[in-house]
Amino acid sequence: MELSLKADLSGQVAIVTGASQGLGKAVAIGLAINGATVACLARNEEKLAATVSEIEAAGGKAKAVACDVTDRQAADAAIKSVAEDLGRLDILVNNAGITRDKLMRGMSDEEWDSVIATNLTSCFVCCRAAAGIMRKKKYGRIINMASISGLIGNPGQANYSASKAGMIGMTRTMSKELVSRGVTVNAVAPGFIASDMTDAIPAGILDEVKKAIPAKRVGEPEEVAAAVLFLASKEAGYISGQVLVVDGGMTG
Repeated sequence: MELSLKADLSGQVAIVTGASQGLGKAVAIGLAINGATVACLARNEEKLAATVSEIEAAGGKAKAVACDVTDRQAADAAIKSVAEDLGRLDILVNNAGITRDKLMRGMSDEEWDSVIATNLTSCFVCCRAAAGIMRKKKYGRIINMASISGLIGNPGQANYSASKAGMIGMTRTMSKELVSRGVTVNAVAPGFIASDMTDAIPAGILDEVKKAIPAKRVGEPEEVAAAVLFLASKEAGYISGQVLVVDGGMTG
């Protein structure tokens, strides 16, 4: 699916965490083809290079930044380094995330801690670093990638649902702290989106999932990227503290 929504991000600098694959890659490409220079953060250098190559092939500008966002000092330094190297920071998309699904009674401390560290704590660290930069310029767009699991919960995802619910609460609080300085903070909450994860679901089960979605299909990464692109645009300057749900009507 091709992203057809357009926004003028010329001259702006964006950071996308978890940009090496899936939603993060689609978002990074969407921002870049609309004029932003995109710093792509992730751990996997090979996949990051592929994302950057795809952006450049489409005529966009990007740089790869190898970073483990669960390392608080490294994440903080990466955000500040990008702003220093590229001269500014206008957009931050916190997309890095993992799942470690298991029913609560069998979930280990490590499975809980790793998901909270990757999905929620890293988001806080990156937001804090970016906000310090954006406040001074009195302009910025922060978009946090939540999930409908953070709104309605999901069996086997106590850790993941908690991390995404926490992200939503944090988004609303940060908005109240930053919007008066020209920095908007919003969240996007995808439902079932085509990915390696959905590809691994047996066909019969996936058919049942689609039946539960009013739209009767899973979403495409570009549909989520379009939501992010809109919230990252100058035109979305009066929208802050909101959760934009992209789920085919599941929670509607």
